[in-house]
Amino acid sequence: MQARMQNPAMVLDGAMKPIQEIFKAVHSGGVDAQTLELVHLRVSQINGCSACVDAGVKGGRKAGVSEEKLATTAAWREAPYFSDEERAALALAEAATLLADRADAVSDDVWDAAATYYDEKQLAAIVLMIGVTNLFNRLNATTRQIAGAWG
Repeated sequence: MQARMQNPAMVLDGAMKPIQEIFKAVHSGGVDAQTLELVHLRVSQINGCSACVDAGVKGGRKAGVSEEKLATTAAWREAPYFSDEERAALALAEAATLLADRADAVSDDVWDAAATYYDEKQLAAIVLMIGVTNLFNRLNATTRQIAGAWG
């Protein structure tokens, strides 16, 4: 495989810095880093972004996510390794990523389950992580960024 071009956020002057600022804000929102990495990984799996799945597994390991969780994130509903809080975050991640799959993309049930475990600031962090991950997935998949090329 060969990338079509560099990631567009790296090509255009000044594009990467605000994205990095969003990541900083996300990590200051009070959500456990492991949960944020699981959200990133699941969104990237859904979108088929190999570079971000690779980065998500590496980031998850760095944050201390267990190998069992990393191996079963795609099947989190059936795997016994996830806490109720993580399940709520993963359900929100899936719903907010698969917006066109249903009329009520993020149902009240999904939102309310997440709101049971996370306050408004934490929900903001999770939603921003979902959004910025979707952004990177689209940039990387479109330009065919190579898994592992970023370290």
